[in-house]
Amino acid sequence: MPFPVARSRDEALFYLDLNPCGCGSADTAWQSGLVTVADELVSRYAGRCRGCGADREFFFGLPERETTSARFPAFGGPEPSGLLDAGEWLWASDRIAGNVPSDDPHEAAIALAIATAAVEEVVKFVPPGQEEVPGEAFWTERGRRMRDAGPGRFRLDRLLVVRDAYRSMAAQKTT
Repeated sequence: MPFPVARSRDEALFYLDLNPCGCGSADTAWQSGLVTVADELVSRYAGRCRGCGADREFFFGLPERETTSARFPAFGGPEPSGLLDAGEWLWASDRIAGNVPSDDPHEAAIALAIATAAVEEVVKFVPPGQEEVPGEAFWTERGRRMRDAGPGRFRLDRLLVVRDAYRSMAAQKTT
């Protein structure tokens, strides 16, 4: 039974935030650890929804190599995500960048760092020598809706402009 691979703890927690409980709440205190399921070592995230009290549990496959970075967030290495598709990453980036707090520079810088990293994840789906994210990089309904609503947003040149703008805004918040 193959499990979707979370390349890092940051990616797993990001995925969990984007997939709330059936009640609509994403507020869950997650506990994580390694467990064996069907003879496969996997990462298990479990917690109780603070919105409705439901028990929640997710299992993720382990990456071939651990993603380590001194930078926050560290979603993954140079390979594209297998957990979130290109459209979901851009959807999340839009959502975060659209809600940057104006009254707290530190929190604003954190939000912009996450939005920047999410756009960088979209860029990883562009094959070398290509100019845009290919169709097979959209495997979820939300991801396909994002692509269909603005296919030009998945062109490499446009993604790099957005990423650089978020980086610049984040740098301004920290100075």
